[in-house]
Amino acid sequence: MRFTQLFLAATTAALALSVPTKLKKRGHKLRFFGVNESGAEFGNQNLPGVYGHDYTWYDLSTIPEFINKGMNIFRLNLQMERLVPNSLYGPLDPYYAGNLTAQVNYITSLGAFAMICPHNYGRYYNTIINDTAGFEAFWATVAKPFQNNALVMFDTNNEYHDMPQSLVVDLNQAAINGIRGIGANSQYITPEGNSYTGAWTWISSGNGATMGALKDPQNKLIYQMHQYLDSDGSGTSTTCVNSTIFRNRLVAATQWLQQNNKLGIIGEFAGGDNATCLAALEDGLKYMGDNDNVWTGAMWWAAGPWWGDYIFSMEPPSGIAYTDILPKILPDD
Repeated sequence: MRFTQLFLAATTAALALSVPTKLKKRGHKLRFFGVNESGAEFGNQNLPGVYGHDYTWYDLSTIPEFINKGMNIFRLNLQMERLVPNSLYGPLDPYYAGNLTAQVNYITSLGAFAMICPHNYGRYYNTIINDTAGFEAFWATVAKPFQNNALVMFDTNNEYHDMPQSLVVDLNQAAINGIRGIGANSQYITPEGNSYTGAWTWISSGNGATMGALKDPQNKLIYQMHQYLDSDGSGTSTTCVNSTIFRNRLVAATQWLQQNNKLGIIGEFAGGDNATCLAALEDGLKYMGDNDNVWTGAMWWAAGPWWGDYIFSMEPPSGIAYTDILPKILPDD
């Protein structure tokens, strides 16, 4: 039996009593500052999987706490095959979509932004998505329930990689077309690039030469890039290269954004709980703030109730990034 909708309805009603008092000013001048919520995409080798066993949704009681600390955006990672199962042209799964809707509605009711992110790497059932019409249909289906909520953002897909560059561009354009085609015109869309959408490889990967061609009739694209600070940029180590590595890895992407009159956002970043990484994190966020004509924000990877002792866990109350790192990188009041 599935008690998901009843549970979330009760949870949302209870949490409505704990609305945060205000959205704090972001001292490093970034418009968006927040965190990834990760867990609804877990267990992707077992589809559709069982809620509470293979995957989970997010603890809504943490949202007001994050907001009161200065966050105003939450990237909600999910699995495409659970949201729209069996076919890109299919309908929403009512249970999985019901959970997503409850999360989005609660977050946006507090005045924060909810970014919907299929965490699929440009794949569907473990196969590279080549059907651009199907991808457009998928996004039309997903965006429709949120077409009148301007605090929703749409992230076309997490970290396309090892795909033809032209296909990555075409899939991003298909997503834009699907979203705008159903009348969702007030929301930002964040295209992602190939090669895991790394900021430090934005030019060398071919993203810089091709992604600028995307067209949005509403002119509300924010190019999403990811940046980790370890030696290979994978985000699997707490050792940062040096205290300026975050800034250094953003320079070429910053120049591209400026030269092409585009906006960017760092959709994932993290570093270890040590002096070098903390200095790099503070320096990189300051650099982004100094270039806020093109950089709109940044989201930490990651929070979620199943992260446990993960090296970058931002989950309250005891995640290491929440207790030790967040106080040092928070925006000023």
